[in-house]
Amino acid sequence: MRRKLVVGNWKMHGSHSVIARLLTDFKKVLPPSLKVDIAVCPPFVYLSSTQPVLGDAIALGAQNVSTESKGAFTGEVAASMLQDCSCTYVIVGHSERRKLFNEASAVVAEKAAVCLAHDLTPIVCVGESQAERESGNALDVIGAQLSAVFARLDASDLTRVVIAYEPVWAIGTGLTATPQQAQDVHAFIRTRLAEQGAAVADTVKILYGGSVKADNAAALFAQPDIDGGLVGGASLNAEEFAAICKAAE
Repeated sequence: MRRKLVVGNWKMHGSHSVIARLLTDFKKVLPPSLKVDIAVCPPFVYLSSTQPVLGDAIALGAQNVSTESKGAFTGEVAASMLQDCSCTYVIVGHSERRKLFNEASAVVAEKAAVCLAHDLTPIVCVGESQAERESGNALDVIGAQLSAVFARLDASDLTRVVIAYEPVWAIGTGLTATPQQAQDVHAFIRTRLAEQGAAVADTVKILYGGSVKADNAAALFAQPDIDGGLVGGASLNAEEFAAICKAAE
């Protein structure tokens, strides 16, 4: 059985003091023996200061990575640097990166490959806009995003990847896919993974990433193909994030 994973994406929020207080409060309300994998992804500049505060129960992740290993790429961060900061996970292809920074699916796939080459686990985000859903093209869009990853990674690589389904229309809008809507897409993703091999479908965790909150987490996580959550705003509230992690167990 796949162990649940809950990842907090802090986006461009926080400061040294805010992050220290958030993690202190979070660990106070988090049961010590929770059987769930947990990670937080702070902004790049706070990776090194966040890591010592996490403890053994919480992994560190980054929100992005460069496709380049080093060189004259001002403002970029290499996978080796994230590895050096003790990162375990890296979010790649978040909808905000795809939309605001024009990241193509082939670039997202390359970032996933770069992560794997440095023993980092990529959390590959896929999802459709509201217009794409309303037009009936949601699965075609998600299928194309997955196909780019499948074209770059072989089956053994894919078993080391996490997929996050994030309906773009449910991020930061207050809207959330119903548990059945989310499950339907997760089942589609699982079917596509199965085309790459039974071990891939059985191993890969698929997270839901559309406005996960304490009051909807349990219903979402009860679905057979939803293996946890990629949590945005709610991960900035210690009690809310802890409640989501408890729901995953």
